[in-house]
Amino acid sequence: MNRLNQHKLGKKTVLASILASLLFPALAQEQQQNKESDDDHYEVISVTFRGSLVAAADIKRQDTKVTDAITTEDIGKFPSENIAEAIQRIPGVQISNVNGRGSTISVRGLGSQYARTTLNGQTMASADFTSGFRFDIIQTELASLIEVIKSPTADMDTGGLSGTINIDTASPLSFREQKILLSANGQYSEFSPSGDVTPKANFTYIDQFADNTVGVLLNMGYQQLDDRVDNLWMDRWFVDAQDDVTPRRPRYRRIDRETDRTLFNGTLQWRPSNEFEAKFTAVYAGDDTKQDLNQQVFLFNENQITRLGAAENGVYNQIQINNFTTENNRQLEQKDAKSEAYTLELDYDWNDWAFSSVLHYTAGKAVHNEEAAILATVISQATLDISNPSNVVFNVAEDLADPALYPASMPRNEYPNGASRRMNSDETAVQFDATRLLDWHGFTSISTGVKYRKETLEREVYRTDRAAIGDADPADLPSMAEYGYLVTDFLDNKMSIPHSWIAPNIQAYRDALVAEGVTVPTLFAAQSSYSMERQITSAYLMANFETEVFGLALRGNFGGRYEQTKRDVNTYLTGDTHPDNEEIKLAIGEITQSYDYNNFLPSANFVLALNDDMQVRLAAAKVLVRPILTSNTQLAPSETSGANSVGSRTYSVNLGQPELKALTANQLDLGWEWYYSPGDSLTVNLFQKDIKNGTVSELVCPTQYNGTALSMAGSECVDASGNIYDITAIYNDSSTLTVKGYEIGWNQGLDSLLPVAGFGLSSNYTRILVDESEGFTLSNSSEQTWNITAYWENEQFSARVALNHRSPYVQDSSDAFFAREGRVVNGRNQVDLLLGWTISDQWSMRFGALNVAGKDEEAYRDEQTRAWQTTSVIGRSYYLGVSFSM
Repeated sequence: MNRLNQHKLGKKTVLASILASLLFPALAQEQQQNKESDDDHYEVISVTFRGSLVAAADIKRQDTKVTDAITTEDIGKFPSENIAEAIQRIPGVQISNVNGRGSTISVRGLGSQYARTTLNGQTMASADFTSGFRFDIIQTELASLIEVIKSPTADMDTGGLSGTINIDTASPLSFREQKILLSANGQYSEFSPSGDVTPKANFTYIDQFADNTVGVLLNMGYQQLDDRVDNLWMDRWFVDAQDDVTPRRPRYRRIDRETDRTLFNGTLQWRPSNEFEAKFTAVYAGDDTKQDLNQQVFLFNENQITRLGAAENGVYNQIQINNFTTENNRQLEQKDAKSEAYTLELDYDWNDWAFSSVLHYTAGKAVHNEEAAILATVISQATLDISNPSNVVFNVAEDLADPALYPASMPRNEYPNGASRRMNSDETAVQFDATRLLDWHGFTSISTGVKYRKETLEREVYRTDRAAIGDADPADLPSMAEYGYLVTDFLDNKMSIPHSWIAPNIQAYRDALVAEGVTVPTLFAAQSSYSMERQITSAYLMANFETEVFGLALRGNFGGRYEQTKRDVNTYLTGDTHPDNEEIKLAIGEITQSYDYNNFLPSANFVLALNDDMQVRLAAAKVLVRPILTSNTQLAPSETSGANSVGSRTYSVNLGQPELKALTANQLDLGWEWYYSPGDSLTVNLFQKDIKNGTVSELVCPTQYNGTALSMAGSECVDASGNIYDITAIYNDSSTLTVKGYEIGWNQGLDSLLPVAGFGLSSNYTRILVDESEGFTLSNSSEQTWNITAYWENEQFSARVALNHRSPYVQDSSDAFFAREGRVVNGRNQVDLLLGWTISDQWSMRFGALNVAGKDEEAYRDEQTRAWQTTSVIGRSYYLGVSFSM
């Protein structure tokens, strides 16, 4: 094998052997008995958790970038529903829950929207592009290796201000014979609405043909999840002239979920010679979720509230409320999300040259449909006490479970009240790279390449509202006494609050609409719809080197990447309100706003070997993330509106900013790594990022909006008719925000310290410090995160216990529905458990438990008042799985 092939294989050959040994123990045993020839480049790794730590440490040690990795052993045998939960043990990685499920991650204190996710080095389109990449739709069986790259090289695509998470899938020619793997799991969630055990199954087939020149990999997976999350939170507050706050809109929210997930991964690989290889990879991930959402929204006007006692730390914790309105909202939601990617890779070696090209297409699609019945009734009196966050006291004079609360004629009785959102994103990419091996004054190679990417994003919103055809006769609507649905055991019966209420029956409302013989139209909401096209052309030049400095080995790379970005944002010009629906505005035209910008992004990575076991690492780079569309930071203006039970409307307006600049950061990493024995290591890394053009979103009240005069009334922005306007303005922060911190990782086997072999620890700790800026703040950013995993294993049995901790972190409304007027999620510990049994070379079993301690998620309003804001009950979940390989 020539020098170029040896140069290219490196980490991939190590990974191939890891995959073979982890997935197929029989193959590992064969490799142990029959030493591979030099041309095969297989390295034998024991099939253990400690073996996976050795592999991950080897990847980190050999890479010139600042990288942390997690291998198949970590993912395949760790109790986790998805990749986000699996990689939270990597230093600097934090997981965020979306309605109780670990869904998005942040790296080094920057939110999920600032991390770039790639699949085999290419973009994997997110189905719902408005919330960052959703890892919960990707099943763990997809990944063979996950790398979190914290300092890039010039040959990498930009887009990761905080880092790049790359998911590698397996290659069939990395294996030497036909393999079949079958696995099945049963999972149970503590608060499952049905109480059923839900299944998960996965099938993998790997084969080689034509004298091992053609390889095929097929992977198919299916999973059902049935779970529930209960949320009690304070939605809004009154703020007086002294900045003292009074709670004014407590909410109950219970979400029962049923999810079906499908996964397909196929790879066709052709390697007719050592010089040429072609590989085609296809990935499809689908997530279909049905949600039954029940809400109680208690609406307090200021003149209905009597404050009991004085403010404590700026908060009126005890209040009495008289003659207020409660809205009872039953909402059925269908959320279908799909992501797919297709990649053709061609590699050709010629003498000391290597040429590669990539054709890539990826698409994400999400359709969210919701239909709701909203009823309103009047409560005579209630008292609320939030002084004890562990026991909120809410005494209501009436029984919320009594159907008599809902007479035939109510302040509000609407069905349907719903929306449909269709979101599509795709990317087409073409890439060419060339590498020339060198042996010249320490330079080992020089690489150059060009890439063209075209991205499109499209969001369409539709409304289906009963108001479009007029109110129904109360006599034609279903009565709560006859059809009502009882919600019980809310919040696991915690807190001193009502835990049951009667909810509307959606099917009864559907039947009533059919009996009435009317059709409610579905209307296009132009004011909430928009699209964007982005074209990115880039070129790079990078040099790799290996030399000596004062007798010490020094290796690394340096280079630069130049990118040109052209962006077009298309929105609708709207005019009058639709004559049949006040929530719809008529489209009178379209407008496209263009914005172009260029960036030069230098990078350098240096690794100095102090001895055989110890090295220091220095990395510097300029990185960026382009403005993306989120629910609170979007380029396009949008508007939604809705009626309420007191006869006015609430308008939610995002003013948009089509000329929003890309966020950039100059970053520096300095690390020290000590690999003192196989699998045992201690690493310390210091880092700093100076972020420019941070995006700021804030609620404003202009003097007028679309010709309507506005003014502040208490804490609300209103017009002369009492309609409420929640208007968000977006702009770039002119100051620089600095994030700095350090990461510590420690892996330690305990065989030399304990009389029983097989014990060990894997741990990490990250701390970040954020300097203040004029406006831009980091959401989803915990000052401290740490993980400790204790394990024991022998040839037949294994056990692992992991404790994950993250300290409090701030969220805004783009991160959480609960965060309209402030939200700081409290620090939280989670304990996960895994027990494994290797029955034979073919059969194995494992038992996992997530959130063993049953920790809830809690939040308070802000750091100043620390007033209680949210309690979310998530519960425990368990699974039992069996695997068979042949």
